[in-house]
Amino acid sequence: MIGRKKEIAELNKLYDKNSAEFVAIYGRRRVGKTFLVDETFAGRITFRHAGLAPNKDDAKGQMKNQLEHFYKSLLLHGMEECDKPKSWLDAFFLLEKFLQKIDNGSRQLIFIDELPWLDTPRSKFLQAFEGFWNTWACHRKNLMLIVCGSANSWILAKLINAHGGLYDRVTHEIKLAPFTLSECEEFYKSNNVKLSRYDIVQSYMIFGGIPFYLGYVDGELSLAQNIDNIIFAKNAKLKDEYDRLFASVFENPDFVKSIVNLLGKKNAGYTRQEIIEKLHLTDGEGITKNLKALITGDFVVKYVPFGFTKRESHYKLVDPFCLFYLKLVKELKTTNEKFWQQNTSSHLLSSWRGNAFETVCFNHVEQLKKSLGISGVNTSSSAWSKRADDEEGTQIDLLIIRDDNVINMCELKFYSGEYDVDNKYYKTLMTRESLLQKEVSPKTVIRSTLVTTFGLKKNEYSSVFSNVILMDDLFD
Repeated sequence: MIGRKKEIAELNKLYDKNSAEFVAIYGRRRVGKTFLVDETFAGRITFRHAGLAPNKDDAKGQMKNQLEHFYKSLLLHGMEECDKPKSWLDAFFLLEKFLQKIDNGSRQLIFIDELPWLDTPRSKFLQAFEGFWNTWACHRKNLMLIVCGSANSWILAKLINAHGGLYDRVTHEIKLAPFTLSECEEFYKSNNVKLSRYDIVQSYMIFGGIPFYLGYVDGELSLAQNIDNIIFAKNAKLKDEYDRLFASVFENPDFVKSIVNLLGKKNAGYTRQEIIEKLHLTDGEGITKNLKALITGDFVVKYVPFGFTKRESHYKLVDPFCLFYLKLVKELKTTNEKFWQQNTSSHLLSSWRGNAFETVCFNHVEQLKKSLGISGVNTSSSAWSKRADDEEGTQIDLLIIRDDNVINMCELKFYSGEYDVDNKYYKTLMTRESLLQKEVSPKTVIRSTLVTTFGLKKNEYSSVFSNVILMDDLFD
């Protein structure tokens, strides 16, 4: 398995304990939650079940279908035929009886995938699940229960942060994050896909670190050919993925997409109040719940822009696939099945790469810190802009604000060769540094830092940068 070493170690440690364990795994759709459990516990799962996806066309029959599916899972695992359960209390009672019958004293691992989908309206699923754990399962030292799902808001609200009968019952939680660039590289190599790091970064700009998406990349094709096949072809594998992302995870997918669509329009993001105003919403629980779910799913980050207060926290879209879709699929609406191959050197894609590289860097701040030798220093990361009033306005892609009285003012440049600083850009950088210096304490040192692909070309202006971080450093 690629990556996930920490998670695998945690799961195996819990498996080897002599105590009842209740593990909740959550994360973005397609990030590999099921694969993690399957690979870690191959041949060791006593009973497994996966909920059926919600079906709006058969709302009344959802509970019946879920119960019948659960019953059939029990049969597949060896339970003798009996009356089908008519409620979730019946269903979990059957599971208890089955596990007791086959109990030989060894570890029993129960894996319920897409658990939130089982909680259909008026099904009383949660009450029965609570009874299963509190009355029976938690008292069995040889039992380990793993649940997961992509509906992160449900996992958090109903399990991890529950206030009722399941309060403090989860013994361990794992949030599965997308791959880093290094893990993407390792994944491609394991699939015999040969890409340069320059192309791997570009693939990350589109697919992010989502293993499911990366798995569609064909090693016999160029990156451009792959992008056309996966995104722009008539029957492209990910043609409808953007809508599926939200339809399968959120109760009100159209509402969530309206938030994401808005955040995709501004690199720095918006405050909660700005989101409410621009979408003409009422200030209620719905916006709070969905913003939290987007953050938990690694679609959005919440941060405080430099010079702002916590009340002015911004929500920024950082999911590469969503950003790519909104800019180059939804907005363009092209029907050209060879779009990427025919436009790879165009100004449109060059401009997009420049913006997308900012997201790559924003998602790899830990690697930037390591390259700077400040992994042990407490930091915060932020964009910064100053509106043009009496002074000239400016914008800085990324600030790394450090507790050791240093700020790294990062310029992020995705180039096909060495970056060449000219006189005009030199003056721009000096102006930015001067404006930023007025906003910070006199004891703070500002270091202009270049993050780029292949390095900095030496000339009379290149000394403006105190630090240069290369693309290769992002793979560390």
